[in-house]
Amino acid sequence: MLKRFYPAERKSSVYVIDYEEMYQKGYRGILFDIDNTLVPHDAPADERSIKLFKKLEEIGFSSCFISNNDEERVRLFNEEIGNPYIFDAKKPSKEGYYQGMKVMGTKPSNTFAVGDQLFTDVWGAKKARIHCILVKPIHPKEKWTIVLKRVLERVVMFFYKRSKEEK
Repeated sequence: MLKRFYPAERKSSVYVIDYEEMYQKGYRGILFDIDNTLVPHDAPADERSIKLFKKLEEIGFSSCFISNNDEERVRLFNEEIGNPYIFDAKKPSKEGYYQGMKVMGTKPSNTFAVGDQLFTDVWGAKKARIHCILVKPIHPKEKWTIVLKRVLERVVMFFYKRSKEEK
């Protein structure tokens, strides 16, 4: 039952993923969560995130933001980057992921998602049959609703780590 929440991969940060390697593996599209994945909650795009999206474009990736936030938040973050985006995505619903792939012109087999939450980002990507990379949250300060989910995430991650050790 808990396996539905297990990520395909875990990384310490969105900024340490080997995007060239992912491109060589055949991936062409990336769906990114924003808050606490790319920047702290409600923060604007910073120099590091802007540089990342320039690099991804140079590699040849299409990318799209997929967020449960309202349009104003996503638009403000995206001003300097200029990516397509899906706001109010209702993650973990797979529909937002499908919308993002449609915008990028990709399919589940050549798309991956990156996010910081198991019950929205990872579960939604898995429902859409997309490879998902879980990253550590950038900042410990979070909304109380997310703090509650983090407690449950620790339980899931305990069993996830245990399942990896058994292999």
